[in-house]
Amino acid sequence: MSVRNVIIVGSGPAGLTAAIYASRANLEPLLIEGYQSGGQLMLTSEVENFPGFRGGIMGPELMGEMRAQAARFGTEIITADATKVDLEGPIKKVWVDDDLYEGHTVIISTGAKAKLLGLENEGRLMGRGVSTCATCDGFFFGGKDIAVIGGGDSAMEEANFLTRFANKVYLVHRRDEFRASPIMVDRAKANPKIEFVVNTVVEDVLGEDAVTGMALYNRVTEERSEIAVEGFFVAIGHKPTTALFAGQIDMKDNGYIITSPNKHQQTATNIPGVYACGDVQDDHYRQAITAAGSGCQAALDAQHYIEALEDAAEAAAAPA
Repeated sequence: MSVRNVIIVGSGPAGLTAAIYASRANLEPLLIEGYQSGGQLMLTSEVENFPGFRGGIMGPELMGEMRAQAARFGTEIITADATKVDLEGPIKKVWVDDDLYEGHTVIISTGAKAKLLGLENEGRLMGRGVSTCATCDGFFFGGKDIAVIGGGDSAMEEANFLTRFANKVYLVHRRDEFRASPIMVDRAKANPKIEFVVNTVVEDVLGEDAVTGMALYNRVTEERSEIAVEGFFVAIGHKPTTALFAGQIDMKDNGYIITSPNKHQQTATNIPGVYACGDVQDDHYRQAITAAGSGCQAALDAQHYIEALEDAAEAAAAPA
């Protein structure tokens, strides 16, 4: 089996952009896209903040176009999950079940998944009023009553952001104390469009074809109630998809991969020849366009790494 120049694990905007750049550089990348390919945009309806689509584009359509573009330039795509990796040494090993693939470089772009409440209708109404990204979807809720679920800084930030569009924002939290920093809580409480609903859990999202409300249970009074909303934003955090790389790649306490250990390789990890891009290493922005940009960086970093290997091999083969 020949050793690949680049193996890309993961196929959201970061992985597909890395594949496009690597294939255009004649690196003949192998993309292990996973059974759930396309990343979080596959759960998004209309995307209006990705440059180049003035009328917007559906999330799955955007990912389909990016995948077709990567394939057009020669990316080999495997629709399966990587099941094991060995990243030490000059030749990296990636398994898909019993099949072994070897590469000089590996680009990790497995992304992060938004944590959900696990409600019966939450997944069914995803993209039809249920969202995990205020920046992505807030614009669609102009003049409407919506809810944000959570008690951390992200929930406070998203609630404040959504008041730019919404008529009213209910901020629902299971306790009356918050993980968010005091300044973020104070800012949300000072916003006249935000109403706090504390000591309360959401029992379900209501609606058939779109969100129409939420069913609530007050943990103190034990009362049940319903509030009419047309948007339901879950802001209880994200979990990076990094279990496959545990014990080999340096990660932050929250599980995100650490990158940029040197100024010349912005997406480099602690292992030479291994790069990470997109939401798997970005716990701050988490946008499709920033993921795509870091995918470009990872491909260029991998290209420069491979060029350095080739230069070293030529120098070693040259007569003394």
